[in-house]
Amino acid sequence: MDGRDGMRAADADRAAVADRLLVALNEGRLDLHEYDERLQRAYAARTYAELEALLTDLPPVTPSQSSVLAPASAGGPAVSPLAGQPDQVPTNGVTARWLGEVWLPYLRVIALVVTIWAVTSLFSQQLLYFWPGWVAGPWGAVLVVRTVAGLTGGEPRRQAIERARRRERKRAKRERRRELRSGESDERDDPQPAG
Repeated sequence: MDGRDGMRAADADRAAVADRLLVALNEGRLDLHEYDERLQRAYAARTYAELEALLTDLPPVTPSQSSVLAPASAGGPAVSPLAGQPDQVPTNGVTARWLGEVWLPYLRVIALVVTIWAVTSLFSQQLLYFWPGWVAGPWGAVLVVRTVAGLTGGEPRRQAIERARRRERKRAKRERRRELRSGESDERDDPQPAG
């Protein structure tokens, strides 16, 4: 095993293998069960060797998305397999969506408890002790720490990539089911020859 095979793979490398496996599924080279099994192994892989082992029995066809895993055509320059290219995930609104997921539950609950406090103060005809601060303060401090850590650690992009992977897996499963159903209906439509 050369030095590269033992090197640790990045998330982009795992995503590139997942893309190549999806192409193999769509081409009919893998069935749905085998695709799912290899996909799980791809996301659990730690080294380049583990990732490349998932592709050894697949032909070196360059997918339409120009994955870096498939070797370049014989006439073109060789592309290093598993090069660290970023995942193809739209980046517009990713951070805003993540911030919304983190902060919206907090804002809804704080609005509710402040409303309860305001209504009780109104009915008692005096300004009561502002107890919603005990809900807002500690929870808000935790969310500030989570937000800073998440933004510096790239959490919004990671969640967007994971959402895109889940959507792609669901789409592939639906497509495969449709293919299986259409194959079954074709078999029913074809008359069986008399033996």
